[in-house]
Amino acid sequence: MAGVPDEMEEDRRLPPGQYIPRGRPVVHYGRVPTFRPERWNLMVFGATAAGGNATLSWPEFAALPRVKVIADFHCVTRFSTMGNEWGGVAPSTLMELFPPAPDVRHVMIWAEYGYSANLRLSDFTAPDTLFATELDEEPLSPERGHPVRMIVPHLYAWKSVKWVRGVEYLREDRRGFWEERGYHNIGDPWREQRYSYQEEPGEGPP
Repeated sequence: MAGVPDEMEEDRRLPPGQYIPRGRPVVHYGRVPTFRPERWNLMVFGATAAGGNATLSWPEFAALPRVKVIADFHCVTRFSTMGNEWGGVAPSTLMELFPPAPDVRHVMIWAEYGYSANLRLSDFTAPDTLFATELDEEPLSPERGHPVRMIVPHLYAWKSVKWVRGVEYLREDRRGFWEERGYHNIGDPWREQRYSYQEEPGEGPP
């Protein structure tokens, strides 16, 4: 039957407890910020190798080399969208410009209104992780995180922070916005790491 092999492949890529909806649902917390290019900047701070903070304006960020990633997307509310084509800037590009100190093991991604999510450095530097500005070769809509959204496809989507404004290098792990409110510190969908009460020793900050 036509289409069955593709459907079977998607089923194999679907983590436990997830389903594939019609279309691409949009979920966000709070109001959608207004993008003002002349005011927008991205700050890199915390435990930097140079010992100071760095800032990119919107024109500077938009001029960085671009890459594309095709990846699935798993929301903790249990829907998954498959085969999304994201375009944007690889974290490695930012780290080459503004290296972390040698003992950095985590990052905090900061967004508008003080929203944040923590990532292990290994998640931040994973091949599919991306500062996304496009979805399917079109600019992100405001509701999906325009102008810049962190995409971390191998973790639950609350780690894929919308409206990114900063990267903080951390020597020690620290919980972000939803992690402080009861979500799992890591958020691996294949292990259904949804809530903090599921955490094993060593999976969260002391």
